[in-house]
Amino acid sequence: MRSTFHGIETAKRSLFTQQAALQTTAHNIANANTAGYSRQVVNMVASRPIEAVGMSHSAVPGQLGTGVEFTSITRVRERFLDDQFRNESKGLGTWTVQADTLEKLETIMNEPSSTGIRTVIDNFWKSWSDLSKDPENVTGRKIVRENAMALADAFNYTSKQLRDLSTDLTNNVDVKATQMNSITTGIANLNAEIFRIEGLGDDANDLRDQRDLLVDQLSQIVNITVQDTDQGYNINMGTTNLVNGQTAVPTSAAALTDAYNSGVLNSGEVHGMLLSRERYVSDYQRQLDTLASTIANGEMTITIPKGSVLPEGTVLNNVKYTGASRTLTDDLTVKVNGLNGLHKLGYNLSDPIQAGGDFFTAKNGFTSITAESFQLNPDIATNPDKIATSLRTAVSGASEKVVKGNNGLALLISQMKDTKLTFVSNGATVAEGTVDDYFRSTVGQLGVQSKEATRQLENQKALVDQVDSRRQSVSGVSIDEEMSNMIKFQHAYGAASRAMTTFDEMLDKVINSMGVVGR
Repeated sequence: MRSTFHGIETAKRSLFTQQAALQTTAHNIANANTAGYSRQVVNMVASRPIEAVGMSHSAVPGQLGTGVEFTSITRVRERFLDDQFRNESKGLGTWTVQADTLEKLETIMNEPSSTGIRTVIDNFWKSWSDLSKDPENVTGRKIVRENAMALADAFNYTSKQLRDLSTDLTNNVDVKATQMNSITTGIANLNAEIFRIEGLGDDANDLRDQRDLLVDQLSQIVNITVQDTDQGYNINMGTTNLVNGQTAVPTSAAALTDAYNSGVLNSGEVHGMLLSRERYVSDYQRQLDTLASTIANGEMTITIPKGSVLPEGTVLNNVKYTGASRTLTDDLTVKVNGLNGLHKLGYNLSDPIQAGGDFFTAKNGFTSITAESFQLNPDIATNPDKIATSLRTAVSGASEKVVKGNNGLALLISQMKDTKLTFVSNGATVAEGTVDDYFRSTVGQLGVQSKEATRQLENQKALVDQVDSRRQSVSGVSIDEEMSNMIKFQHAYGAASRAMTTFDEMLDKVINSMGVVGR
C-alpha cells in the first residue's frame, strides 16, 4: 500500500527545489554587474522513485515517482575561454604600456611644433646668420648667446624628462611587484578556503569567481600559466613559480628584471615597462646625447677661404700652421670637430688677440658632452665678446690685431645648418647628414613606432574584447534570461504549493470525514 503522505512529500521536494532556484536567480540578478561573477544554476534531477511497500516485488506496474530535488548549485564557466582570455590579456598589457610610453615620448619631443628642439636649433643658426651681417654688433652677439643658452636648456630639459620617464618606469615595476604579491597572496588564501569548503561537499562558486578574477588581473601584469590541482591553482611565470596551492611565492622588482633579461618574462605590463625603458627611452636618450655631442664636436668637412689667418699652432689635416703659413693662399678644405672645432679657427673681440675656444662645454662633474651636460661655454655666457666671428688679422706696428669686421667664421658657422656631420654613438658611426636630417629621422622613427604600437594595441584590444564577449555570453548574467527563469520558477513553486494544498484537503477528508456515516 502506498504512503498516505507520499503526495505531500513530493510537493514539499518541489517547493524546496523551486525555492532554491528562485534564490539562485535572485543571487544572479543581484550580481549582474559584479566584476568576475559567473552565472549560477541549480541542477535539478528527478528524485529516486519507489515501489509500493511490500515484502516482495510489487505487482503494481511501474515505479512511483517521488518528485524533484537539486543535486548542486554550480557556476557556468568554460575553462577554454578563460585560458584564451588570459593569453590575449598579457599581450594587451604589453602593448598598453608601450603605446602609453611612446605617447609620452611624443609629448616630450613635442615635434612638429613651434616650441620644440628643432625650432630652437633653427633659431640658433639664424642668429649666426644675422650676426654674420654685422659681426661687431653687440645686440647680434647677445642674441647668439641667448639662443645658444636656449638650445642648451632645451637639451637639458628634454634629457631630464627622458630620465624622469625612465625612473617612472622603473618605479612602476616596483609597484607592479607589490601588486603581484598582493594578488598571489589573495589567490593562495582563496585556494585554502575553497579547499576547506569543497572538502565538506559544498560548491565554493563565489570564491572561485573571486579567484578567477584575481588570476585575470595577474595575467595582464605578467605572462602566466594556470594549473588546477586538488590543492587549488598552481600559477607559474615561465619557469618561475608564483603560487603553489596554498602558498604564495613573493617576487620583487629585481626578480622581475632578471626574469625579463633571461626571457622568462616575455609579455604583460611589467614586460612592457622594462621593454619601453630599455628599447625606447634609452634609445631616444642616446640619440639626443648623440645630437648634442655632434653639434659640439661631430666631425665635418668645411672649406676655409683663402686669405684667412689661422691661429698660431693650429693643426689641420695633420699639418701644423705656424708663422707665415698661417695665412692661407688658397681655399683649404679640412675636417674639423663640430662647432667647437670651427669656433677655435677664428678670433673673438678680445685685445690682445685671442682665438676662439670651445663654444659648448660639459657641465662640471661630466667628462663628456651629452644632452644632460650640454652648456654654453661659461666665458661666452659671461662675455659675448668671446664669440669668435673673424678669420682675419692684420699687423699694426709691432702687434697683430683682429680684423673685427671680418665675418668669415660667422658665415661658416651659419652654414653648419646645411653641412653634413658624422654622428657617432658609443664609438660607432650611426649616421651621416645634417643636424636637421638627424633630428628629423629621430622624430620620424618615434612617429612610426608610436603609430605601430597604437595599431597593435587596437588589434590586441579587439581580440581581448572578442574573447571576453564570448566568455560573457557563457558566464555572464542576462537580466532578460533571469527574469524569464524567475517567472518559470515562480509558476513551478505556485503549482507545487497548490498540489500540496490539494493533498492537504484530501487528507483532511480522510482523517476528519471518513468513518462518521450514521452518527
